[in-house]
Amino acid sequence: MKNLLILTMLFFASCANLAHQPGDIYQTPPIKKIVRSSNGVVSAAHPLATNAAIKILEAGGNAMDAAVAAAFTLSVVEPSMSGIGGRAQIIIYTPTGGVHGIDATTQAPAFYEFDDTAGVEYGYQTIAVPGVVKGLTDGLSKFGSLPLAKVMHPAINYAQNGFTLLPGEALRQESVNEVLKEFSGTWQYYLNKDSTAKKAGNRIIQSDLAKVLKAISEEGPDVFYRGWIAQAMVRDVRQNGGFLTLESLENYRAEKSHIVAGSYRGYGIKALWLPAYGAITIEALQILEQLPVNLNEKREWARAIYHAVQAAYLDKKEQKNLDDAARFTSTSWAKKRALETLLMNGTVIDGSTTDKKDSIPENQKDLDGHTSHLTVVDKNGMIVSLTQTIGPTMGSKVVTPGLGFLYAQTMGGYLGEVEPNLRVPSHISPVIIFKNDQPLLALGAAGGSRIPSSIVNVISNIIDYKMPLSEALYAPRVHPLEEGINLEVVDGTRWNEDDSTYFSQLGYTVEMGRLPGKFGRIHAVMLDTLTGEWIGCADPDWEGTAESAGRK
Repeated sequence: MKNLLILTMLFFASCANLAHQPGDIYQTPPIKKIVRSSNGVVSAAHPLATNAAIKILEAGGNAMDAAVAAAFTLSVVEPSMSGIGGRAQIIIYTPTGGVHGIDATTQAPAFYEFDDTAGVEYGYQTIAVPGVVKGLTDGLSKFGSLPLAKVMHPAINYAQNGFTLLPGEALRQESVNEVLKEFSGTWQYYLNKDSTAKKAGNRIIQSDLAKVLKAISEEGPDVFYRGWIAQAMVRDVRQNGGFLTLESLENYRAEKSHIVAGSYRGYGIKALWLPAYGAITIEALQILEQLPVNLNEKREWARAIYHAVQAAYLDKKEQKNLDDAARFTSTSWAKKRALETLLMNGTVIDGSTTDKKDSIPENQKDLDGHTSHLTVVDKNGMIVSLTQTIGPTMGSKVVTPGLGFLYAQTMGGYLGEVEPNLRVPSHISPVIIFKNDQPLLALGAAGGSRIPSSIVNVISNIIDYKMPLSEALYAPRVHPLEEGINLEVVDGTRWNEDDSTYFSQLGYTVEMGRLPGKFGRIHAVMLDTLTGEWIGCADPDWEGTAESAGRK
């Protein structure tokens, strides 16, 4: 862990050096974290993904075109976090059509038996039907304006011609190096011949992945779900004890998401119902609004964040149908949960209303894994907030020889018990905030179970403290642990030992520290209501960037 921390802290300095290698046709663009423009902005988890989206906007594409370009590019350049073998959730705002959602979650095959794989942590038995390809292509056909081949061109180029491996991605791949050795296909693509991990600064070329992406760009999603790619997936997975079938692939559909709505201090909130956790995010914000918070006292704000998120998580396993969606996002339910925290009379509950064994599963608390998020807004005000993932770092750890992409980890208990043909919920939660019925802020996060809490932190900073977007993302965050409060230390400004003593005396178990990326990674866009420009901001704890269209 010590080495992990040291390497992570060295990341940003390393990025600056890698960004300008002479003669590198596919060099990493300069690192930018904050931009503004009236021509459209992008915030994504890797500079090449951001750049791909911007090029699409500058070529006349809309926000969906750009988001799809960025998402496919992330499949190539940030494979530890997401890819075409994974799952995605997308929320879309169009000025003429309102808010829409796409559910492209991985789905358990028809013949899957949970009891056969309970406790399996990775490998072929954890592989479900991938959803990303169907989700992205459906989104493009319904909301995009450019051909699939055009928006996939950057991803194909980076796979075929190479890109420079960034330190953060190299670190993550190295962290699971021993497990990757167990699978010959994965070894082929992600390890050197001597079994060592690829190093930061290495040029990575992925010819087989380029072939797969090119086939999708030319033939559409059917080649992935019905054609030779599907056949190769099923043959490999079934030969190695997995459950994937051609029938399960052929029957997969990207579903229209149910939009859940709520409010926070007069601002409207739109998010996605299951299998996303939009209702839990809304519920946490609405509980927070009910709690007596002295905004001049950051300790009290931290307590309120802790209890609001913790209380909302009481309902995560009770989410089942649309009646539950309406109930958990109602003001009356938020008032009920707020009263149960006992903060209304200044008393600490010390977890008395929480079943600690059922709050946050241990396998969902990884510090360095889980997910990638991007947000795009175009010059016409169309917004796309897209989260995609393969689960923990490197997902299932499996790559099929000849295909070149990692499969998500879905089954085996990682996300709880999964039933055949069903999609299991996850913490993914892209969100759009409205002021006077007009979009003001769009964001989402990576970080496993810390996705909802990081989003709540940032939204509260913006609305309660009137922070600019960049300041809200840079501010230290608070997260509820099963038995205590987790406080992020940022540049020594928050929190300190006096704060730790304060919370300890109130009965909290306190965990305080600094590890980049631990408290979620947010990529967001926000409207400057005075100038009409959009601001893009990338989380300071990741290799992601923000960029504006119409660059000079």
